Amino acid sequence: MLGDSFFEREKVHRRSEILRDTNMEAGHRNITELLKQWSAGDHLALDQLIELVYEDLRQLARRRARSLPADSSMQPTALVNEVYLRLVDASQVSWNDRAHFFAIAARLMRQVVTDSARVHGCEKRGGGWQRIAIEDSNIPAAKQELDVLALDEALNRLASADARKAQVVEL
Repeated sequence: MLGDSFFEREKVHRRSEILRDTNMEAGHRNITELLKQWSAGDHLALDQLIELVYEDLRQLARRRARSLPADSSMQPTALVNEVYLRLVDASQVSWNDRAHFFAIAARLMRQVVTDSARVHGCEKRGGGWQRIAIEDSNIPAAKQELDVLALDEALNRLASADARKAQVVEL
């Protein structure tokens, strides 16, 4: 009797795994079909595509935002929105599949973060200078933070040496 319930639970578990895998595969196919329709000029396909991939893009953006310096104002939602705007301009891309889409999205996120770091650190905005009141006698030590521009340069050099390794690091 005890064994029967175990086998029944195991059967139900296997069925749910099969359904989940089938749904996931169908979702991947839908994404690929929408990408191909969008490449062919169907602008409604982009809206449907974004509905399907939005949460995945936000998860990717959250991971990217966690690696930013503490003083960064870049939020995951803003990062996804900026990537969306750049994707709309990238209508000439010939999309292969879901993996290709997310690789491009990850690269666009990196570009958005790098562009933001450039604007934040440019000389006309004060570069790396910090405003300190004269009354403060304690000068804070420089924080060791992620240098986004140096990281971008390193990833570009890695991409020129080995594109696959650069893609793995980017994702």
